[in-house]
Amino acid sequence: MNKTIDENILPKFGIALSGGGARGVAHIGVLEALEEFGIKPQVVSGTSMGAIVGVFYAAGFSPKEILDFLVTRKFHTMINWHLPFSGLIDMGKVQEVMEEMIGADDFSSLKMPFYCAVTNLNSGLEEIRSEGKLFQWVLASAAIPVVFEPQIIDGQTYTDGGLLNNLPAEAIRDKCQVLIGVHVNHNGPEEEVKGMKTIAERAFRLGIAQNVEKSKQICDFVIEPPEARNFNTFNFNKAEEIYEVGYNETRNQIMKMFEDINIEKVVELKKNRKMQ
Repeated sequence: MNKTIDENILPKFGIALSGGGARGVAHIGVLEALEEFGIKPQVVSGTSMGAIVGVFYAAGFSPKEILDFLVTRKFHTMINWHLPFSGLIDMGKVQEVMEEMIGADDFSSLKMPFYCAVTNLNSGLEEIRSEGKLFQWVLASAAIPVVFEPQIIDGQTYTDGGLLNNLPAEAIRDKCQVLIGVHVNHNGPEEEVKGMKTIAERAFRLGIAQNVEKSKQICDFVIEPPEARNFNTFNFNKAEEIYEVGYNETRNQIMKMFEDINIEKVVELKKNRKMQ
């Protein structure tokens, strides 16, 4: 039997979702497994694909609904492969789907607080966005440099938040009692790194890995499925397999999560506060 907690006394959970291209589909499996154990995050932050999954979750869609959207809409075919001056592909069709499914283009229209990380190429600084216009900030967060067309907002050029903050945990650290970080770019040793595409992706992942370590340290628990490394940035056609990676890893780690973050103690503290 699953170990679940009465949601009426559940501590406030937050979840930070990393970037990772198609590997970010694993976030959906993580969310599904958490909900099966009675854990439903109430505040979300995300970078890149984590921002895309995060915004749909914050809009009230269930993990299964988000997966269904990726599979039935064939997310990998929604991207127009062409050659604009500043990127190889754009995400115009993704914006169309956000407009259709979410509706209002405003953070305030979401059902829970949502924060996304972006990189300002003009200032060279990271930014966290959580209010105002929604869709363009999500697209900016997911704009992998050179690959995706950047977003021009208020005269500034914005791109993938993962360049400087690939796991925006600090954005919500003070907004929840228990913070779960999900990092889908496992960077263990690789036996073989050949081919320009593989080398470029490996170099990019290693480069951004450094900004994740500090973020992982401020999380109460980190889920980092090692099998996600078997998929590349554009394997959206393998969405169901990647979902299973996140789902299975979370189910494998769930009891350790209960022990490490001592959920029962947090729940007891919350009970006591309610009684006072």
